[in-house]
Amino acid sequence: QVELVEFGGGLVQPGGSMRLSCEASGSGFSINSMGWYRLAPGQVQELVAQIINGGVADYADSVKGRFTISRENAKNAVALQMNNLRPEDTAVYICHARVESEIAEFDSWGRGTQVTVST
Repeated sequence: QVELVEFGGGLVQPGGSMRLSCEASGSGFSINSMGWYRLAPGQVQELVAQIINGGVADYADSVKGRFTISRENAKNAVALQMNNLRPEDTAVYICHARVESEIAEFDSWGRGTQVTVST
């Protein structure tokens, strides 16, 4: 079993910055990719950014140029640096990992952390 724990989140003013991080714990697994999704009230869950082994990153159009995702492979961790935040970035941000064990490949999800962009 793999557990994802998120750090960061809270309230920030428009134009501000915030960093989220997520660490995976457990044993007997490897991670193929890690990323962040977000869920805003009344909206569908959307992929914000993801990074695969080798460092290739993919971003939602709405965050390109403002958000940066990075991996710490040795720690099975991922971080999301969010700059120039906008009120529409307000959402619950959920860490995701595509995990591979000896017998299966599966998705693992964190519990989510609230990010609120407001004055």
